Parts: sequence; C-alpha cells; structure tokens
Amino acid sequence: MKIPYIKDLEEWKAGFDFYYPVKVRFSETDLFGHLNNTVPFIYFEQARIEFLKHLGFMQNWLQTSHESIPVVANLQCDFLKQVFFDQELKVYVKAESVGNSSVDIHYLGTNAESEPVFCGRGTMVQMGKATGKGVPWTDQQKELLLKPSLKIDV
Repeated sequence: MKIPYIKDLEEWKAGFDFYYPVKVRFSETDLFGHLNNTVPFIYFEQARIEFLKHLGFMQNWLQTSHESIPVVANLQCDFLKQVFFDQELKVYVKAESVGNSSVDIHYLGTNAESEPVFCGRGTMVQMGKATGKGVPWTDQQKELLLKPSLKIDV
C-alpha cells in the first residue's frame, strides 16, 4: 500500500520514540469483530494529548489565563492490518514538521508483534482564544516539537 505522506516506511517508523499504549475494548469493535474504523481517531487523540503533556504544552493550554489553544485542522487514517478485540496496541506519535503556527503530526499504531496496523497524519494549529487566528510557535517550542526527548519548560 502506498501512503502519500510516507516516503520510506522503515525510515519513517524509526523517527518515532513516543507512544501511548491502548487495549482494544469490546465496544470499539463492529459486527465483524474487528476495530471500528472511527476508533483510531480516538487513539490518535489520546496519544496526541499524552505527547503534548510530555512536552509540557497541554499544561499551559489548560490554564484559563493562557491565550492560545490547540485546534485540529485535519486528520486522516490509513488502515494496514485488521485489529481485533483485546489486542494491545502502541500508538506512536511525532511531530513530522512545524510551520509558523501549525504542526504536522504523524501517528503509527502497532500490534504486539510490532507490525503496523494503521497510520495517520493531521495538522494541529496553535490558535489564539480571543482572535481565532494562528499563534506562532516560539523557537523553543519548535525545537521541542521536533526533538521530544529534549523535554524542557516552555
């Protein structure tokens, strides 16, 4: 399967280091016994929030005095392998590229055998609460997004 936002699958996979573990619940499966096609988007949200907490961003955005918030502008998922009830997955997340006020976030779901089962990408924008317009990332925020192991106070 050719996925437009992935040039080299192995190189792309190697760029992930942060993941969020999930276990497929019965309610997340459909009549055919496999993961419903809407559920990876929920997993993406969980992983993205934990990733942003790890970086120290969510703590700031949740403060009522903070002037900006994160907004998802688009989101897509590509299904690679069937997933079933009770499977344990790792949902990896990384910032692929950072724009002025946006970030292209990529996702990879793997099963217990480390096989890719779904992948995705989406754009998130840091937006001003009062203005509804993009708020530029600082240089420190950009560096942190692209090198998450550098966790620093923002």
